[in-house]
Formats: sequence, C-alpha cells, structure tokens
Amino acid sequence: MEQPLIEARDARGVVTLTLNRPASFNALSEEMLAALQAALDRLAGDESARVLVLAAAGKAFCAGHHLKQMIARPELAYYQQLFAHCSRVMLALQQLPVPVIARVQGIATAAGCQLVAQCDLAIASTEARFAVSGVNYGLFCATPSVPLLRNMAPKQAMEMLVTGEFISAQEAQARALVNHAVAPEELDAAVERLVASILAKPREALAMGKELFYRQREMGIAAAYQLAAQTMAGNMMAPCAQEGVTAFTEKRKPAWAAPGGGA
Repeated sequence: MEQPLIEARDARGVVTLTLNRPASFNALSEEMLAALQAALDRLAGDESARVLVLAAAGKAFCAGHHLKQMIARPELAYYQQLFAHCSRVMLALQQLPVPVIARVQGIATAAGCQLVAQCDLAIASTEARFAVSGVNYGLFCATPSVPLLRNMAPKQAMEMLVTGEFISAQEAQARALVNHAVAPEELDAAVERLVASILAKPREALAMGKELFYRQREMGIAAAYQLAAQTMAGNMMAPCAQEGVTAFTEKRKPAWAAPGGGA
C-alpha cells in the first residue's frame, strides 16, 4: 500500500503535503494522523520551509475520521485517544511558523472540514463542497466546531452543525471558510498566486505575525493590544523590518537577506 501522505518540496521552500488515500476519501485514519503529525513535527523546526500547502489526491479532499476503523473499537479510552491525537494535529498546523494553505479540490466533511477551517488560508475548487455531517449519524461534530466557529459567524456555523447539510464552495467563501472559490482548472494557479505573495515577504515577520494572530484572538482587547504592541516592537528591531522601512524611506525595493525574504 502506498504511503498515506506524500511530501514534496520545491527550491523556494514551498512544502506540499498530499493526503494519499483516495480510495477511502483521504479519511483521517490512525495512520493518516500519525503521518501528518510526523510531517508537521519535522516542519516545525525547518527554517528553510516558507509555506505549507495541504492538498489531497482523488475526488475528495478529506471525508473526516475513518468510521470503519472507529466502530471496530467501541472503547471510550480509544475514542478519547483518537480525538486527542486529531486535536494535536490541528493545533500543530496553527503552531507552525509558516502560513498553511488548504488546496481543496473536492468534498471536505466532518473532520475534513475541520482540517480546512484549521488552515490559515484556503483555496477551493468550485467542485468542492463542505459539511460537518456527523450529526446525520448521531455524532455531533464537536471538535470540528472549534475552528468552524473561529472562521464564520456563530449562526452560520451552528446551522452547518445541526443540519449536517452541504454548502458549496461559493457559499464557503461567503461564510469565510475559504478565501477563494475558483474553477477547477484555475485551482493551482490561485494557490500559486497566494504562495508567491507570501514568498515575497520576510519569513521572520510572518512567523511573528502568525503567532500573534492566534494568541490575541483568544484574549480580551486590552491584553491583545499589549501583546500586539510588544510583537510590533520586536518585529521593528528585526533586520527585515529595518531594511524594509529604510527601503521605503529611500523609495526603493527592500533587499531582503535571502531570496523571497528569508529571515
């Protein structure tokens, strides 16, 4: 059997992780979760990585948890361990110091929809559809609700959670679950435009900014402003900001320390 996850990297430091179980709709089996966790752990300390693209093989992006695998072990301890493992993978995506882009070519349901919501950015084909459909089988999508509520308005998230119904890629864009919905033949070009824009920015500034973005989201406004001010002060002392601001005042393009703005 082929490996559940395929990792590729280009010369620019763009890493692509491709879910590679199309026959099972790229379900988050124990093996898939373990492969994702291992890959994300490696990337966390890889300073040459600049962007992570999360993609999938086949017609589906990800159909959520592997239900056949789950029902084979009806044990509370097993379910607690499984969902805790999935949560660690989701948090690892957020904790990566580089932006993570979901490339969604097909359906994303339940924990698959959670995976899209957990990524920093998402580009979807107009053939993609989204649902948190566990409630249709007596299982409320509790863990998917966590990033879903942090992506879209509460009533829109709740509607998806209590009905289990699909929404289109266009509706997902309107609800802020994805950034853009594009024709299937334009999907790779749309992802590349986003990647190219990110690569033109300093890695150090993006890493600081991403960490701040998620930390301040959970804070009260006063604490968030305090943290943001500290982050900006530290960022301003970084060589990338010193060069960028100097270049602006001298009306020239910044000469970053490395191609694409490496820190």
